[in-house]
This record gives sequence, structure tokens and C-alpha cells, in this order.
Amino acid sequence: MTWIKTIPWAEASEQLRQAIEAQGDLYPAEYELPVELPSGSGDSIVSSHSLIPDALYHAFGTFGVLMSPDLSLTRRQHEMITTVVSATNRCFY
Repeated sequence: MTWIKTIPWAEASEQLRQAIEAQGDLYPAEYELPVELPSGSGDSIVSSHSLIPDALYHAFGTFGVLMSPDLSLTRRQHEMITTVVSATNRCFY
């Protein structure tokens, strides 16, 4: 659970909903499947940015573009890098 105020989807403004959907569209297709979070609350790193929709889009849109299959790294290499970074930061996501 995040320690800051977040805006759930049900209460999201049109701008926030568009930012969430637009950044999600930049990710490879296999990222469309939802992941059950340990808390079961629906909180996520994306929702922690819900107060600033433009920041949410740009922060996570960047990551989506960096995961593009059109780049020279393989999907396996992308996952290896993100796993090492998450483990180093002690993140469960």
C-alpha cells in the first residue's frame, strides 16, 4: 500500500484515466494481463502517481517505450535488468 493519497479508478478524472490508458498502450502486449498484488488492494506503483496524471504518463510511458520489442535488447534482457533493479531497490514489483 502506498503511503500517499492515491485516486482509485472509480474516482479518476477523465485526464487521469486517459493518462493510465495511454501509458499502458506503450507496453508490450504481454503486460496487458493484470497482476494480483500481495495486498489485494489494487494499489500499485502506477497509482502512487495518480495525483499528477501528466507525471504518471511520462514516467511510465518512458518505461513502456524502453521495453519496446523494436529495440536491440531482447525481452529476456529487459526482464533481467528490471528484475535486478527491483531486487536492488527491494521492490516486490
